[in-house]
Formats: sequence, structure tokens, C-alpha cells
Amino acid sequence: MTADPANQARGAAQELRHSTALRTLARAGFVASGVLHLLIGWLAVQIAFGSSDGSADSSGAFQQLASAPGGAFLLWAVTVGFAALALWQIAEALLGSVGVSMSKQTGARIKAAAKGVLYAVLAVSAAQFATGSGGSGNSQEGLTAWALQLPGGRWIVAAAGLVIVGVGVYHVVKGARKKFVEDLRSTGGGAVGTAVVRLGQVGYIAKGVALAVLGGLFVLAGWQSDADQAGGLNQALQTIREQPFGTVLLVVVGLGIAAYGLYSFARARYARL
Repeated sequence: MTADPANQARGAAQELRHSTALRTLARAGFVASGVLHLLIGWLAVQIAFGSSDGSADSSGAFQQLASAPGGAFLLWAVTVGFAALALWQIAEALLGSVGVSMSKQTGARIKAAAKGVLYAVLAVSAAQFATGSGGSGNSQEGLTAWALQLPGGRWIVAAAGLVIVGVGVYHVVKGARKKFVEDLRSTGGGAVGTAVVRLGQVGYIAKGVALAVLGGLFVLAGWQSDADQAGGLNQALQTIREQPFGTVLLVVVGLGIAAYGLYSFARARYARL
């Protein structure tokens, strides 16, 4: 009798969840995320002062790694870390999150699935740069242009923008209310330190602001039916710079994104996995 594919998937997810090696590599994935956000934050600060020669997004960060000594090795390490995080999140999506009440499991599974896709995309992108095939083309504009050609494309793009804005607001609220602490486990000596909490607060709020601006650009692209409006994170940060007191605002956001990177290093140790 042929095994039920759903049961096979759940069985594989159970094996992943109980894999010590995968758990270790997933924690390394948070380190990779920390490096990525530190580089994006640095590039954002450079943009604020008009001195950046790279884009302040994941592609720009990977390009920075590629040009560093031992860049290929670093990129492959980042690839493995993000791939492990993707697998871990997929297992969470299939099995549900430990410690989450049944009433909240559906939302937790959806969030885990979305994170799994995001980490998988980052893993693929890092691997492309490791092999020398990565590029800095604006894939967001190309994808938006394609979406705009679909029936109701303007509304699809605008809706996607509103979702991104919602994610940004969620990050701001999560940071302001310290809800991210629920994702961390206590240390042997007690609660996670104050410095980690402060880094998390600043990091989540800054990242949320950047995502909200990014979502706004997608809404504008849908409203005007103009794919050129829907840039990526780099364009969102450029938009912040163009506002009154934009240089100061962008420096604050860039430092905040870097703070999220430092928080990610702490999360590598304290995350509930």
C-alpha cells in the first residue's frame, strides 16, 4: 500500500525537528541573518551621506561578502545557514509551533511557511553570488511589471503592498511591545539580558519602518500602474533619504537595521528551536 504523502511529509518534518545537526545549522542561519542586516545597515548609512556604491538590500550585502577575502567561503556558509533555517521553518509549518496554543497554531503555521520561503530565497540568492552568477538587477520591478499585466494586476500589486505595510507595522509593534522576547529562551542564569532586548526593540522598529515604506511603494505602483515605482528595499531607503531631514532619518534607520543584525547574533544563541 502506498504511503500517504501527507504522512510522509509530517514524518520527514518530525525527523528535521529532532535533528541536532539541523538545529545547530539553523542557529548559524541567525548569524547569517545578523551579518546580512549589519551590511544592509552599513550600506544604508552610506546612502544617507551619498557615498554608497552598492544597493542597501540583500543583493548589495551579498556583493559586499563576495568582494571580501574568502568571500566565496562566507557566501557558502551563509547559504547553508539560510537553507537550514528554511527547512526548520517548513517543519514548523507542517507540524505547528511548540509552545503555541491551538487557537494560534494556524497563524503560526502561515508565518512559519512565509519565513521558510523567505529563507529559501535568501539561500538561493547567496548561492548564486557564491558561484558568481548573482546580479543586482531589480527583480522587484520585473515581477511587479509581470503582475500588472494580469487581470486586476493593479489591485494585486496594491494588495501585496498593503500586506508588506502590515508586516512592517507588525514589526514596529513587536519591537515596541517587546513581543520578540517570546521567541527567546531564558539563559541558565535567568532572563535574556537588557542589551539584547534593547537591540531587539530598536532593530524591529527600524526594520518595520523600512518595510512599511517598501509596502507603500508597491501600493503606489499599483495605484499608478507603474512598475518603476515598486523598487526593493534599496529604493525604500532612498525614499526615506528624500524626505525632510531624510539624512538623519536614514542614518537612524540604518543604525536600527544594524541593531537588528546584532540582535540576530544573540538570537542565534537564545532562539527557541
